[in-house]
Amino acid sequence: MLFAGVFFLIGALDELAVDLTWLWLRLTGRLRSWTVDRRDVRAQRLMGPAAVLIPAWREEQVIEFTIAHALAAWPHRELRIYVGCYRNDPATAEAVMRAAGEDGRVRLVINEREGPTTKADCLNRLYAALEDDERRSGRDFRMVVLHDAEDMVDPAALGLLDRGLSDAEFVQLPVLPEPQRNSRWVGSHYCEEFAESHGKALLVRSAMGAALPAAGVGCAFSRAILGRIAERGRGPGPFALESLTEDYELGLLVKTVGGRARFLRMRGEDGHLIATRAYFPARLDQSVRQKARWVHGIALQGWDRLGWTGGIGECWMRLRDRRGPLSALVLFAAYCLLLISGVLWIGRGLGVAPQWRADPLLLALLSANFASFAWRAAIRFAFTTREYGRLEGVRAVLRIPVANMIAIMAGRRALFAYLRTLVGAPVCWDKTVHDAHPVSTLSEQVQR
Repeated sequence: MLFAGVFFLIGALDELAVDLTWLWLRLTGRLRSWTVDRRDVRAQRLMGPAAVLIPAWREEQVIEFTIAHALAAWPHRELRIYVGCYRNDPATAEAVMRAAGEDGRVRLVINEREGPTTKADCLNRLYAALEDDERRSGRDFRMVVLHDAEDMVDPAALGLLDRGLSDAEFVQLPVLPEPQRNSRWVGSHYCEEFAESHGKALLVRSAMGAALPAAGVGCAFSRAILGRIAERGRGPGPFALESLTEDYELGLLVKTVGGRARFLRMRGEDGHLIATRAYFPARLDQSVRQKARWVHGIALQGWDRLGWTGGIGECWMRLRDRRGPLSALVLFAAYCLLLISGVLWIGRGLGVAPQWRADPLLLALLSANFASFAWRAAIRFAFTTREYGRLEGVRAVLRIPVANMIAIMAGRRALFAYLRTLVGAPVCWDKTVHDAHPVSTLSEQVQR
């Protein structure tokens, strides 16, 4: 009880500090709500050539929707989409070619090695193809955008990223997971997590001047900054082959090499957020696998590879990034406590367990924890309601135990995976399976 209570309170104070910072930024006008007309942004001419990199391994069920939608949403002639596939994955390559059709803006890049390697390896292969095209054409790209094979882009996103790079070297747009009717508890629990993270935490981080992590989707880098990061590294490109979260690491490296980062949060004329939308894993095992990769790459590998640099604000943000394993342990202790308390309550009713009398200080600790839980539930409800409506906000509060159990299982899986790498096990692309796409769901709804 003491272990769980003390660390829960520390975590609550950490979150409260972020909440109060966000509120202060809002009250002082440093966080404003900007609105743009999607049609105007979509119609604007890009300031230079843009490349979109999409790594793909066994994504034949979703990649066709992603490419077809991106080509329709972004009509810019200066755009080129690079899709990385593997020679032992012909189904994905065929889906890419079907989606591209006669549109010459799509380039299929086949990795010489059999897949899966790592996501970073696939991205570096795409980066090499981009460099080859630059040498042949004699013209460099202005920006490089990262997306995943399951993404549904916003029509205004490319234009906003292009504008954002006018005074920064790295720009990140929000990510909005789509609620899933067939997976209300697992697949939809990402909604509240990203609504709060990309509606509050990253805004605070950006305002503090701390290094901004890249989400790997809906983010753009200037061509020059990627070149500098590639020269700084030891690999064949800017993406770290040894990292499971190469996108997160790439974002932090932008500040290390002297670049500036922006988190760009705007709404369209319809009031909806301009963001990248996607379905996240709907099955429990897939969700645990994905989050374990995040914990492994960000918390454990991040500590090893990036260390602790910068001022107090930077260290605070990195500490928040790396609390995943400890959070999983504290949550596990708390749920064990609930189980033990239930057993003891039954034992006291049967007269076989002693009565428990709490110390006043311990009661104060528990009261503070209950109050902080109520506050966190209210904050989660508020941010989820803003993007998804009140019904989804209520579901977000009810899904808190589900999210906690996934975090516990992911923390355990990440720790053991990390320990295996310490004894020489290779780092592999532990990717999740995507079998649904928002575009296909919208098409079905229109047909109905």
